[in-house]
Amino acid sequence: MKRILIADDHDAVRCGIRAVLEQRPGWNIVAEAADGKTALEAALEERPDVAIVDFFMPRMTGVEVARGIKKHLHETEVLIFSAHESEVLAQEAFQAGARVFLAKSDANKLLLAAVEALMAHRPFVGGRFCVQSRRETEETSEGRARLSPRERLVVKLVAEGYSNKGISAILNSSVKTTETHRASAMGKLGVNSIAGLVRYAVRAKLVEQ
Repeated sequence: MKRILIADDHDAVRCGIRAVLEQRPGWNIVAEAADGKTALEAALEERPDVAIVDFFMPRMTGVEVARGIKKHLHETEVLIFSAHESEVLAQEAFQAGARVFLAKSDANKLLLAAVEALMAHRPFVGGRFCVQSRRETEETSEGRARLSPRERLVVKLVAEGYSNKGISAILNSSVKTTETHRASAMGKLGVNSIAGLVRYAVRAKLVEQ
């Protein structure tokens, strides 16, 4: 019996993924999580064969979850998916140890094949984003700025119009910590305004235009 964990902060998305995966005999959904911290805790407890995690989640990002899983569970394969079709996010996911990065728009046609490959510990090359075919990222064109996963999430939320207080509530952190992440991101990107962060977020496809 193959064991799978699903993590996404939207109930409907988790239900949809579960419905797709349960078509395969022998695949068992052993845990679901609505935030990153819970996802990592569930993975460490259940030790799934495959963990499917959303890139942007409250409390911990999918990249942070992937890094934690690969640190402790070497046999667990990680698939990160996102509503944002971005080579920047894909490269960050791979660097964290994920084997597959899928755009959510591709999930219906590629998810089963991707998970099947991961179950066999094989690389999956059917999607638009794969380790073997990385192009130069938006970050490289931005002067090789290297935002941390938390900084990137803060930039995304700023671009979506959230206040520092709202971001802090989502991330379960203090306003001061949020301000520190935002200031650090602005310094790395060489911008000095919210408008600059928004422009970067749009170019890096962290938000929809």
